[in-house]
Amino acid sequence: MRSRWRRNADGDGLAALPEQAVLAIVAEQLSEMSGRPFELENGRVKGPGSTAVVLAKRPDHAGGDGHLDLDFVLNVDRPQDTTITDCVAGYGESPEAKVRQAVEMWAGTTVSAVLELLAQNGRFAAHLAPDDPDGLPGWHAIHGGVIGWGTGERYEAASQWLGDHAVLPDLAPALTGEPFERDHLIGVKVFFGSTDGTDTAEVRVNGRVHPAASQALRDIAWPRTAGSTYARTFILLVHGPEAH
Repeated sequence: MRSRWRRNADGDGLAALPEQAVLAIVAEQLSEMSGRPFELENGRVKGPGSTAVVLAKRPDHAGGDGHLDLDFVLNVDRPQDTTITDCVAGYGESPEAKVRQAVEMWAGTTVSAVLELLAQNGRFAAHLAPDDPDGLPGWHAIHGGVIGWGTGERYEAASQWLGDHAVLPDLAPALTGEPFERDHLIGVKVFFGSTDGTDTAEVRVNGRVHPAASQALRDIAWPRTAGSTYARTFILLVHGPEAH
């Protein structure tokens, strides 16, 4: 299958830095990636126009060391309808290194899809039409980049597979339920991999674990290797059948 959204990064997610320090790293990464200014403002990262990024505090998803909840808000005047929710973890030898890698992973997957929504020029991510065989039937989707990490000779096996394999059709039968009550701007995070035969597979829809889709992901024959291999991507479902 053609690889239309492949984007890999090396690495292993995250320790506690002061919130302002984390936001400063987010602003730096987004400014460099987009070529437009993202700046600290009133406890958030203010982007061009009505956009902003905030560090979310979700008591039901505290995570642990090496974990961030990040919300990309497309319109700060309508956050309920325009917030793209995600979480990410990074790895490194220092708190700053962990934060930087987490933000890089988030930027390479989630932010790539969001920036493409704003740019609409194919620079940041791939568009999948509602009838595209690689997409989700009935939905216009923007497929963000692929990030991979792990250990051993085949640490890139999961990300290489994800870069070459359309995962949305495999998940489509399971992608139903409460998170799809919103008919636009639905974020789907796909994260999977294995370490010496122990599998991890997680699909989050609008920031919440989707059990059926996670099980469908676990059932796919993606590569399991000696050592560890993990991959992550993010797909933004822009609008559903009601909008066509």
